[in-house]
Amino acid sequence: MADNDSASPTSQSRYQLDRRELLAYSAAFGSSFLAAQGAMAGQESDAASTSKKPKASVTPSKRYAMKKSINMWAFPYPNRMSLKECFELAADAGFDGIEVNYNLEDDISPNQSEADLQRIGQMARKAGIEISGLCSFLFWPYSLTSNDPERRKKGGELARKMIYAAKALGTDNLLVVPGAVYIPWKPEDEPVPNDVCHQRATAAIKAVLPDAHKTGVSLNIENIFANAFLMTPSEVNAFVDSFQDPLVNVHFDTGNIMQFQFPEHWVKQLGKRIKNTHLKEYSKRAGTEFHLESFRPLLDGTTNWPAVLEALDKVGYRGYLTFEYFHPFDHWPEAFIYQTSDALDWMLGRR
Repeated sequence: MADNDSASPTSQSRYQLDRRELLAYSAAFGSSFLAAQGAMAGQESDAASTSKKPKASVTPSKRYAMKKSINMWAFPYPNRMSLKECFELAADAGFDGIEVNYNLEDDISPNQSEADLQRIGQMARKAGIEISGLCSFLFWPYSLTSNDPERRKKGGELARKMIYAAKALGTDNLLVVPGAVYIPWKPEDEPVPNDVCHQRATAAIKAVLPDAHKTGVSLNIENIFANAFLMTPSEVNAFVDSFQDPLVNVHFDTGNIMQFQFPEHWVKQLGKRIKNTHLKEYSKRAGTEFHLESFRPLLDGTTNWPAVLEALDKVGYRGYLTFEYFHPFDHWPEAFIYQTSDALDWMLGRR
């Protein structure tokens, strides 16, 4: 006699998870994953909606006229790779540009002469890649709005040096963090009142604008969720527009507002002010606690990339899309560079 037990409703119900188990597994794996395993079949509430198979997503064939770039923080530099090796790897992986970082020491720093920096720019171009912009962590320890006047002064001096470094390297893009009300990783510092932060940031940008005009380097103001300053597109627009200067623009970072907001909404409002762009993948699944682990490899997050790319295209953006990440792979770090380039090819319709 055939055993039809597996087909009977009573048998099927024997293997359903109870509510407590379901919640525990959902917390660990997510309801979508459980639904794909059939573990949520027969469950009510949101489980019922996820049990239906979604339509397969179709990769859009539209090709976007934007350029691929990657920040040097994704490379094991300087511990395991030289600057030249990073340039050659990025070029071989198919990137159009690479964003370099200004440090207190190393190859791109105040210790280098104009001629030294020019040689670095030439090295990149010889390797087959452009320098898409200059970035720096130093805007944090030497914030332009710090309550410590010596730190503010040092920050202004470094910003001026960065402008001339960008020119020597052969890029007209300098990412500028205009200031901070609060810095999460420096909780001991007294917060800067919002109005004071705004006044100091405005003064700092005005102080280096003459240098920007001497070099033609654009001061691109970056939006950052962690600094509690310029937290909405309208605030960024008002700050940038207040200078009434073509060399004060926006460096838009998709990941820096993903904790509570959505980059596709910002792009539409920032519009033509966007001079350079960071693609930073972010996962809202990580919750609302601030930490760098919320940033993910490209496409391994919750960013609506089709919406972001379409928004950038509609505002006429044709510049660099620079992937920014802070954790080079411990093993075969080259693989991460190639993976990121491949992901960008899919996103930009190059495949």
